[in-house]
Amino acid sequence: MIATVGAAPDIAAAVAALRAGGLVAMPTETVYGLGADARNPAALRKVYALKGRPADHPLILHLADAAALPQWVADLPPAAQALAARFWPGPLTLVLRRAPGVPDELTGGQDSVAVRVPSHPVAQALLRAFGGGIAAPSANRYGRVSPTRAAHVREEFPDGIAVILEGGDCEVGLESTIVSLLGPVPQLLRPGVIGGAALEAVLGVPVAGVAAAPAPRVPGSTAQHYAPRTPLELVPAGGLVAASARAAGEGLRVATLACPPGSDAATYGRGLYASLRELDARGVDRLLVEAVPTTPEWEAVRDRLMRAAATFR
Repeated sequence: MIATVGAAPDIAAAVAALRAGGLVAMPTETVYGLGADARNPAALRKVYALKGRPADHPLILHLADAAALPQWVADLPPAAQALAARFWPGPLTLVLRRAPGVPDELTGGQDSVAVRVPSHPVAQALLRAFGGGIAAPSANRYGRVSPTRAAHVREEFPDGIAVILEGGDCEVGLESTIVSLLGPVPQLLRPGVIGGAALEAVLGVPVAGVAAAPAPRVPGSTAQHYAPRTPLELVPAGGLVAASARAAGEGLRVATLACPPGSDAATYGRGLYASLRELDARGVDRLLVEAVPTTPEWEAVRDRLMRAAATFR
């Protein structure tokens, strides 16, 4: 079933599907999520099976607001309260100690749970109508390019999803920032549009980087991820012409993605996955993607491109 934006009957159908143990696709401001009742282990196992996702790779819990946190987390440190007050609803995921009774299928068997409050109005309408938590990893095959349009979800999963809620193009287009608050120092586990400087401005303390210390498993942290089916090669800025000529000399058909001078990270990131999907559909031998700037605001985009091109590093 393909639903229209926010229509009450479609939200009702999605709620009914969730309560029956089925899967729904919902738009968020980051990417489209593959949703299941976060309290239903059998439904959560369907998510893993449909995506082809390893069972120890945790899912992100989506809530309507921070008031529901005590049902899911064992404690709420001041840092979590401060970040939630500043950035929720929005593209920030917090990793906290899980409460008793939270399913292992949600946490990947860890003693922590990853949770966020999305801002997309359709996601909010669904969460409030459902009245509980929804586990919603990106609605794509494991390790592949995330969907930022309902059409991407339909292409990825022609079967297996009870309701696909239409919500337009995702406003952010990249997955949420993930921050662990399990240890004495906040740790950035996945970069997103909310950068380290913004986090530190709220917390008043430094935030450790991704490689600073052992960390819980979180989505999108494997060396190769966000990858199109066509092999992707990152080329230096200004090097697309030379790389294309080299590939042609090797008898390869290529498609290219440039980073035009003056591009801003937010606009580029918003359209990145749609661009990669369009290039992937051309049936070429290789995708050549120009490297983006190394400034802090581009960190999330660089992270996604480096993981997408992992086999070429």
